Amino acid sequence: MSTLQPFRKDFYQPHPNVMTRSLHAVEAYRVNKEITVKGTNVPGPNIYFEEGGFPDYVLNEIRRQGFGEPTAIQAQGWPIALSGRDMVGIAQTGSGKTLAYILPAIVHINHQPRLSRNDGPIALILAPTRELAQQIQQVASDFGMSSQVRNTCIFGGAPKGPQARDLERGVEICIATPGRLIDFLERGTTNLRRCTYLVLDEADRMLDMGFEPQIRKIVEQIRPDRQTLMWSATWPKEVRNLAEEFLTDYIQINIGSLQLAANHNILQIVDVCEEYEKEGKLMKLLEEISNEPENKTIIFVETKRKVDDITRAINRYGWQAIGIHGDKSQQERDYVLNHVEDVKFVINLDYPSNSEDYVHRIGRTGRSQRTGTAYAFFTPGNAHKASDLIQVLEEAKQVVNPKLYELSRNPGIYKSGITGGGYGAKSFPQNSFGGGGSGGGSSSYNQNSGGYGSSGGSYRQQNGY
Repeated sequence: MSTLQPFRKDFYQPHPNVMTRSLHAVEAYRVNKEITVKGTNVPGPNIYFEEGGFPDYVLNEIRRQGFGEPTAIQAQGWPIALSGRDMVGIAQTGSGKTLAYILPAIVHINHQPRLSRNDGPIALILAPTRELAQQIQQVASDFGMSSQVRNTCIFGGAPKGPQARDLERGVEICIATPGRLIDFLERGTTNLRRCTYLVLDEADRMLDMGFEPQIRKIVEQIRPDRQTLMWSATWPKEVRNLAEEFLTDYIQINIGSLQLAANHNILQIVDVCEEYEKEGKLMKLLEEISNEPENKTIIFVETKRKVDDITRAINRYGWQAIGIHGDKSQQERDYVLNHVEDVKFVINLDYPSNSEDYVHRIGRTGRSQRTGTAYAFFTPGNAHKASDLIQVLEEAKQVVNPKLYELSRNPGIYKSGITGGGYGAKSFPQNSFGGGGSGGGSSSYNQNSGGYGSSGGSYRQQNGY
């Protein structure tokens, strides 16, 4: 520590409005926006953009993009981040969290000495997937341009040359997936000696994907007095443990319920059935879905081999399907990922290993306040996960398949030959499935459990969508 150059990280000057706002008004705002805070000396929220104390060039860009008022995570997150405090933000995708850490990052950078030759980045943002990293880069570019804050996006599956050149020239913000960043650190292409602002985005996904060893390897190379901001859609014990280890005297913000919760705009339908019935039921379901005007669908399965088998089976039935998993080339994966906006249906052909993964998977639809439909095939082999799934369904006020209650009470009760049709908030034709709703979506990358990405998943297009 004695050899490290001191640096400043507290830049927050509370606006007069924030100073004079009553505790009652602050509490009313938090209740209204479902904001829960935990920690010492938590600053009041910035209810309006002007209260954030951001420089004019940032406010001008906010106005240019037409934002009305800060989202809940931004309003409460900005004063904490600008104060130099460590923080954990628990908020669903689409909550505005990227701006919640990018704007303070730009302010932080602009108060540090300029980069010298061979200096690494000042702000490091770690993300689980290439797609998320590129989305973050877009925000960083939009808001960093006016103050000449440079950034680069580092991820695997693309040529190293251009990424290496960016790092060697010097960038203030590095947005990276863990594996490719370690590659460049080990080659000496860049270093983290100047890094004083660290963001771990979608921490739960990074742990689900098995990135914990890589995250540790990276964090070991960053000075211990850095500012760290961790973001997650869920708050399982693995994420809590990481926060306790990497963050100091942190403030936790939660938007919405602390309980694991699915998006309430998604209709969830669970079919309790036997393993051997799944493929036939899937084809009937796809037949129903094909009658919907919008029907872009993602199917999650457990293994890479099953991705290929199911993709072939769907194509044999006359629909167009493309598979994606870790053994596919980057070109193939990019081709598929270019088509994953506006996903209307998510099908868990194989139920995932935990409820967090289930909530993440179905969250590929029903985005940006739109609606979507999610189906899950649930077998006796999944019985030990029934109680968790029931909790998620009940919290989202979904109709629960009675067979699911039976399985949760007595995992051995399910006998072959009893079929449990789909249950949801709509009526369906006898022995078949239906469902509508529209919703946006994005790719999900899952290295360990089956998923649309490295381990498994099949993406289906109908009628050229």
